[in-house]
Amino acid sequence: MKHGRHFTPSFFLSLVHVCLVQANYAPYFFDNGARSTNGNMALLSLSEDTPVGTHVYTLNGTDPEGDPVTYDLTYEAGSRRYFSVDKNLGNVTLIEELDREKEDEIEVIVSISDGLSTVSEKVRILVMDANDESPEFINTPYIVEVPENTPSSSSIFKIEAIDKDTGSGGSITYFLQNIHANKFTIDRHSGVLRIKTGVTLDYEKSRTHFVVVVAKDGGGKLRGDNKVFSASTTVTINVQDIQDTPPMFIGTPYYGYVYEDTLAGSEVLTVVALDGDRGKPNNIHYCIVNGDEGSFEISNTTGAISVMKSPNQLKKEVYELKVKASEISQEGDTSEHIFATVTIRVVDLNNHPPTFYGENGPQNRFELTMYEHPPEGEILRGLKITVNDSDQGANAKFNLRLVGPGGIFRVVPQTVLNEAQVTIIVENSAAIDYESFKVLTFKLLAIEVNTPEKFSSTADVVIRLLDTNDNVPKFSSDYYIARIPENSPGGSNVVAVTATDPDSGLWGEIKYSIYGTGADLFLIHPSTGIIYTQPWAVLDAEVNSKYNFYVKAEDTDGKYSLAEVFITVLDVNDHSPEFNENIQEKTMIIGSPVKIEAIDQDAEEPNNIVDYSIMQADPANVFDIDQSTGEIKLKSYIRSLDIIHNITKNKDCIWSLVVQAKDRGSPSFSTTAVLKIDITEETLHKGPMAAFLMQTKDNPMKALGVLAGVMGIMVLITIMISTAMFWRNKRSNKVMPVRRIIKKRQMPPSRTIRMEWLKFKRPSNAAEKFVVEEDVKSLHNENSNNNIQVVPVPPASPLPPPPPALAPRSDVPGWRVPTVSGSLTPKHVIKPPKKKGHGSTHNALVSELKMRFEKRNAAFGEPHI
Repeated sequence: MKHGRHFTPSFFLSLVHVCLVQANYAPYFFDNGARSTNGNMALLSLSEDTPVGTHVYTLNGTDPEGDPVTYDLTYEAGSRRYFSVDKNLGNVTLIEELDREKEDEIEVIVSISDGLSTVSEKVRILVMDANDESPEFINTPYIVEVPENTPSSSSIFKIEAIDKDTGSGGSITYFLQNIHANKFTIDRHSGVLRIKTGVTLDYEKSRTHFVVVVAKDGGGKLRGDNKVFSASTTVTINVQDIQDTPPMFIGTPYYGYVYEDTLAGSEVLTVVALDGDRGKPNNIHYCIVNGDEGSFEISNTTGAISVMKSPNQLKKEVYELKVKASEISQEGDTSEHIFATVTIRVVDLNNHPPTFYGENGPQNRFELTMYEHPPEGEILRGLKITVNDSDQGANAKFNLRLVGPGGIFRVVPQTVLNEAQVTIIVENSAAIDYESFKVLTFKLLAIEVNTPEKFSSTADVVIRLLDTNDNVPKFSSDYYIARIPENSPGGSNVVAVTATDPDSGLWGEIKYSIYGTGADLFLIHPSTGIIYTQPWAVLDAEVNSKYNFYVKAEDTDGKYSLAEVFITVLDVNDHSPEFNENIQEKTMIIGSPVKIEAIDQDAEEPNNIVDYSIMQADPANVFDIDQSTGEIKLKSYIRSLDIIHNITKNKDCIWSLVVQAKDRGSPSFSTTAVLKIDITEETLHKGPMAAFLMQTKDNPMKALGVLAGVMGIMVLITIMISTAMFWRNKRSNKVMPVRRIIKKRQMPPSRTIRMEWLKFKRPSNAAEKFVVEEDVKSLHNENSNNNIQVVPVPPASPLPPPPPALAPRSDVPGWRVPTVSGSLTPKHVIKPPKKKGHGSTHNALVSELKMRFEKRNAAFGEPHI
């Protein structure tokens, strides 16, 4: 028994393997609900406008044993593959464009595998709608037949369009283009087309209407944007005619003629009437109601009217027939009708043309002699013309007209019946001009109006003109411009003026004359018009270069015209340049030029343009001259007197140059002058005073006078201010001792004004320099009277006078002048004595003024500080 239960090792291995196989569980998908983006793809919905290549889902599952899983998508046979899947990641991608209108559900078999077991599920993917379809009209084209008597507001057609989209994208509204321009309207929801309220159709006015209908969907999302699609179609509306319009005659009014050779039974004319309803017209029946008097009849079907008697049996010249046209319906009934009047005139044959007659019978040429420019409206009484047509009635009616230069004459009457006296009237007097036409020739034409033959006849009208003095002499130009050289001798021709007078004979002869203030030096030949200078005339461009006056051209009858003559006297180079003086003296500062000037009295360029040059200088390499301006300056390398001293041993630096002024005329004239130049160096400081001294160096009296005047004004101002201060202090009852003022006011002055006085220094050279210094301190009002008085300090004298007995101690450096407001302490400026003595008077006045101030200080008893 024990031996029978013994199991080999191989058996146990097989048993373990079987147990392991039976224990392998299949993988499965996660099911995360309808809105999940991963799982088994169940209940997935996609919009049909999802772009191809979009990641739409992720297959997701697991294996109970934790083995790796793979995913797959399969489709039933014949189905289109819309998706692809990444086998390892489970990412599902759209690979085919969706179209809900073609396929709104997609069946896909999704599977998951762990390598041993595979689990498959069939899922349905819903394709959601997007607004990607446009409305489409069905049963097109739309052609509608509408009777013209259809009432307004009636529905005449229903238009239908469909949109395959759902929701608002599939809803359709209708409207018409150009709603105000047509006679129809449409219901926006149902698409029913109606005739507008108050509008009727009329076949006779418009047989066809074209209406453009637009169908528009309600809009919807497409690829993220809101889209609205529309479509349009044209509805052709044909209006059907109905019998609602009476007949009408064509070609009215009707006129017919019966001539003297017309045979009885001949057709005179045909009247035509048409049914006003053109769609389905009825037949027309014609009849004569009255007025024929048994002489005419009409065809009931064609409307042809015939004469039934010979013309000589007709009793009247004019017949008026009343003709009736009636509609015959399909049933044979007479419905609508209309009347027309036919006028028939009995006339004889047109066998005589119009004929012109003169005083002696038929005539085809008429002549007249007259003066030019007769009054407008005047009748040419010398022409006796009669015209006649011996036919009767319309055959004797003809028109008259003149053929020739238009607008000159007109003929009266213009329309003639049988016979008339022809009158020719002047219409344009200005055109009847002897100078333009010696002879005017016209054709007088008479031509019948209403006859088929249009018989006509002509007559020549010849008018010979006589001349009158109707023209004024006219110059060839309104003004004449002439030029004559100033050296022209007396009697020289200047210009020839020309005038013409188209009149003939003596009226065309012209006499010339001149007058005006500018004509004194000129004469004119009375017949040739040549203007020339007086034999004694001397022209001078420098005195007067412009002359103008008037010339007159006059005929023998006293008619004249004027022209203006402008004469320019051309300058001739007959003057030489002239210097102010033959010998001139100039002072030249090194670095600054001196200028010479010569004037040429000629009137025009280039005769009066002067060029300058240096003709002689010793040495020749010291000066340069500007050819145009006449400025003379030293050579660029000469910058000091030392250089000049090296060039020449002339220590006084006075040079003599021979300069030339030459004009540019042809021939050219020139003149020379001697220029003496004193060369100095500039040593003055730059400033207004230095400029003044330089300007007055050559005129010392001018400088002396100006300086004396300035000094006098300064002294006068000083005296006036001092006097005013004196009387002010004398009358004030609040004056306090200077000592108390100074001790009470130890604070520094509130403001300081510096004034510099004119100082004279003598430099090493000949020029003098002026230095200006100013120093004045503002004074505080010690008495609190709100008045601040600033007393100008008089200019200091070169040497101050000795101090008075009551002056302060000698250790005090300055002197003081007591005032109501304070004291002035001028600076002592020691100046060297001046060369000239004109300042001594000023110094004496200043010294005297200072002495008075010192005495006043002593009177007040100024204590020592």
